[in-house]
Amino acid sequence: MPKIYIVLTHTGTVLSQIIKSYTKDEFSHISISLDKELKQMYSFGRLNPYNPFYGGFVQEYIDKGTFKRFHNTKTKVCSLEITPKQYEEVKNNIAQIKENKKDYKFNTIGLFAVGFHKRIKRKQAFYCAEFVKYVMEKAGIETDLPEIVKPEDFKKINGLQEVYIGLLREYQFPERKAKINC
Repeated sequence: MPKIYIVLTHTGTVLSQIIKSYTKDEFSHISISLDKELKQMYSFGRLNPYNPFYGGFVQEYIDKGTFKRFHNTKTKVCSLEITPKQYEEVKNNIAQIKENKKDYKFNTIGLFAVGFHKRIKRKQAFYCAEFVKYVMEKAGIETDLPEIVKPEDFKKINGLQEVYIGLLREYQFPERKAKINC
């Protein structure tokens, strides 16, 4: 069975500290990866590592961009087994957004609305958790995620297996025994 990888992170930036202060959660960002090496890792986040307010669809890398700049980024990587059909759908959903990324925006207003327990949905706009939820649900993956979604909510997905916890820069796709829950 194919797997997708849920990558929870906290960079320690001012914006991530603000998010953490109102969510009271350990992690403030989420990405989805199509491979255990995290070479095909996607989210909605900073388009420029030096500008937290210029965001959109991004392919993220452990050793480039934002995660290189903030090299003490903490992470929790979890895997989720899905069907081959769901995997293809996730891949296609990401490819469609990637191909049309100029049509998509970062949902800044929606992100800050989470702090007030409100959902503000904008057409073709996502913050990181909205994006990952959208991609998974559009592929038919049962998530049971709340309407107002935060990165930490993904830890509750049934079948999620912890792969790694620690500094993102030290992640080397370990083949450890997975825990029952992430």
